[in-house]
Amino acid sequence: MNNFFKTTVIAALLFTGHVFAADAITRAEQIPQLHQEPQHATVSERVTSRFTRSHYRQFDLDKDFSAKIFARYLNLLDYNHNVLLASDVAQYNTKKTTLGDELKSGQLDVFYDLYNLAQKRRFERYQYALTVLNKPMNFSGHDTIDIDRSKAPWPQTTAELNQLWDAKVKYDELSLKLTGKEEKEIREVLTKRYQFAIRRLAQSNSEDVFQLAMTAFAREIDPHTSYLSPRNTDQFNTEMSLSLEGIGAVLQMDDDYTVINSMVAGGPAAKSKAITVGDRIVGVGQPGKPVQDVIGWRLDDVVAQIKGPKGSKVRLEILPAGKGTKTRIITLTREKIRLEDRAVKMSVHNVGKEKVGVLDIPGFYVGLTDDVKVQLQKLQKQNVDSVVIDLRTNGGGALTEAVSLSGLFIPGGPVVQVRDNNGKVRQDSDTDSMVYYKGPLVVLVDRFSASASEIFAAAMQDYGRALIVGEPTFGKGTVQQYRSLNRIYDQMLRPEWPALGSITYTIQKFYRVNGGSTQRKGVTPDLLMPTGVEAVETGEKFEDNALPWDSIDAAAYTKTGDVKPLIPQLLKTHQDRIAKDMEFQYILKDIARFNAMKDKRNIISLNLAEREKENHEDDALRLERINARLKLEGKKPLAKLEDLPKDYKEPDPYLDETVKIANDLAQLEKNQSTK
Repeated sequence: MNNFFKTTVIAALLFTGHVFAADAITRAEQIPQLHQEPQHATVSERVTSRFTRSHYRQFDLDKDFSAKIFARYLNLLDYNHNVLLASDVAQYNTKKTTLGDELKSGQLDVFYDLYNLAQKRRFERYQYALTVLNKPMNFSGHDTIDIDRSKAPWPQTTAELNQLWDAKVKYDELSLKLTGKEEKEIREVLTKRYQFAIRRLAQSNSEDVFQLAMTAFAREIDPHTSYLSPRNTDQFNTEMSLSLEGIGAVLQMDDDYTVINSMVAGGPAAKSKAITVGDRIVGVGQPGKPVQDVIGWRLDDVVAQIKGPKGSKVRLEILPAGKGTKTRIITLTREKIRLEDRAVKMSVHNVGKEKVGVLDIPGFYVGLTDDVKVQLQKLQKQNVDSVVIDLRTNGGGALTEAVSLSGLFIPGGPVVQVRDNNGKVRQDSDTDSMVYYKGPLVVLVDRFSASASEIFAAAMQDYGRALIVGEPTFGKGTVQQYRSLNRIYDQMLRPEWPALGSITYTIQKFYRVNGGSTQRKGVTPDLLMPTGVEAVETGEKFEDNALPWDSIDAAAYTKTGDVKPLIPQLLKTHQDRIAKDMEFQYILKDIARFNAMKDKRNIISLNLAEREKENHEDDALRLERINARLKLEGKKPLAKLEDLPKDYKEPDPYLDETVKIANDLAQLEKNQSTK
């Protein structure tokens, strides 16, 4: 799933939503025709100038690049290709190569014309959906729906569009039916949802169009380049203050759904362990009030419902990622998320008579290295035999901390190389000759370990200082710069203008000390764990325009160890162990099931009996596994999932196995030293 086709925002940060128009929208003429505002020409010129002159990826804003922006803009307007007709797209084909000129001049006519057309077509679609609701539905046939048409051709005729929306309405009805709602309530919910979507069209404003146009341009350059509107700039600055109030989740729009894009370490969403990336929020409920359907809402309006005072509760109706359609209600307590909530956490695990220390690092915050020093001292006082550093879901943070943290485990030397778009390379090094921990070290990573996490893991691997375990990492090997688009003279010359927003753009790339980039490829572990099943493809390599992998000259560095000779024995022991481990057998079965359905995972049956059977099988499988765990613990089995205690914790087989691998490493190194 390509995230650049969706609007993303921090759930903890947004302002209150729009006031909805009370009057019903019954004619397309009631939807405003949007035009660019006076300041937009200047902003477009400044954005274009900065991107073409200063971006790491050097590109020409020529006809070919313009055509790519056009294609991306179309997908932003109609991601599932179920709103616009092929003829709508065709009438702009002669203009698609002119977008570069529009961006340079600031006259964005094509962008605005296309947006207005899409608004009209969207109105027509929801009006049609309302008429479909009045027809009886048959859920016993063989109908299906493709929930991801992003690569499908645009429909040729209105009749073809109608067929797509017949299936969409049927899917919406069936989804509600599977939650136990009766037909009358289903019709009421969907009528309200579709009418709400129509009213939402009338709330669009010029800045919405401009934001979309700049996003299409920015994301065509690379996935981490973006334009931030004045409102989003305020939100970005609030995020940077590290004082967030809400559930601590980054949300994005995917068609009509609000989707969990990522979670802030230490936030309520992450701590709940009940939400995963790719899950969809389909309802929001305040204390003492029913859960409100939010499918089809503007993203900022959904967030306005989720956001609230610290200590208050919010209920989220979650539709799990993937094909599942059984929703669940999760209650979260809103919190103010501060820096200390992301702090490193220490624990000690026993493997027989041996002790393994674990440092869970959720983010590379300023001060991390000092905190790790303290925790390492505590671990050494407890006489641990080895240490695991858990970097799973760690999306990065301060580069300086990645360098200084590496320095705790090596006597000195370069940690990372950074190259700018002029080819100039600098090395960031550890200059402190102190080594704070010299014992066996294992670093646990997954597909969500990115940026600073990858720099640290790569340095430990290149120096031979640690064994890297887990999944291949995310592969983000680029550096972004943030710049305001305001000039000091703007308010003097144009006092009537609002703030102009800001941009982030890629200016540098990271390279390992061995010369290879972490871009796209990430860090490949020495011991690969089975890759868990995720409905959402995660990683830089899945972005269609990510900067390429390349390499530069290796830095001058001296390896401090070499775990490679031990890997064959560690691998054999690991494989023998997981072959008998119940949890890993579950994981392998899930992977096999997922791969068997991979080509069909976006095709969903609209047959009620089939869907109920799928839901029942999923629930039965989960109950069977929970009861198997309870049996091992000597506890009574559950009769049904509803009996599951609220404090039940899912096992963490990846960490459990990594602890055992760390113990294996310690024993092998001990045996080596006694020879």
